[in-house]
Amino acid sequence: MKPKVTAVLGESQGVSHPVCVQVQFRYAYVCDSEGVKILDVTDLAAPITKAKMRISNCNSIYLARTYAYVAAGSNGLVILDIKNAERPRVDQIFNADGQINDLRDVKLGITYVSEFAYLADGKNGMRVVQLTSPKTPGNEGFSPRPHPKLIATYKIPFGDAAVAISKGVDRDRAVDETGNQLGVFGRVGARPLNAEEQKRLYLRNGQVWKVNNDPNDPRYHYRGTKPLPSNK
Repeated sequence: MKPKVTAVLGESQGVSHPVCVQVQFRYAYVCDSEGVKILDVTDLAAPITKAKMRISNCNSIYLARTYAYVAAGSNGLVILDIKNAERPRVDQIFNADGQINDLRDVKLGITYVSEFAYLADGKNGMRVVQLTSPKTPGNEGFSPRPHPKLIATYKIPFGDAAVAISKGVDRDRAVDETGNQLGVFGRVGARPLNAEEQKRLYLRNGQVWKVNNDPNDPRYHYRGTKPLPSNK
């Protein structure tokens, strides 16, 4: 209810004419005139640029777990692997054999057990790209690798262009194919954690709390107990 500016980033901070930003957990993904910039925004007053990817014609970006989908104009749909946010890589570029060549925006949605990308492909109209299906390897897992396939196109009447796609409403319940409710993910009286409550989960003395694979690391022993034997 009382928004305030915590930081302003410009070319001196590595951001050049930004057009879109999406945030997932501690990282912000910015589309600008040079490509995609990934910022650590753990402290909103002091964002830190962690990675830069040179991709031309970046118009928008959509984040979905370990993948980012970039609407990259004439390049088509650029899919980034962001499992490691500070070391992103291009997983694949999809343009349906050159058909998708004016991509302005992208949003994702799930119908039943399949994932779809809805594209605003400029002069070409609206596109629907199926990303996963029950036949996709690992489809039952947390973040299966997408296998894009163009399945539908809607040409905008009167020679107009598709320039934006609205985001679907996030659901708080699951239903089966007939619309019958299977489960509710929220409960009466429940609410999302606020920023301060979230920070208690991953910050210690203002620093991101991490662990490693060394069971004898004294930093992680409860109440200063002695290190565990190396065979436990």
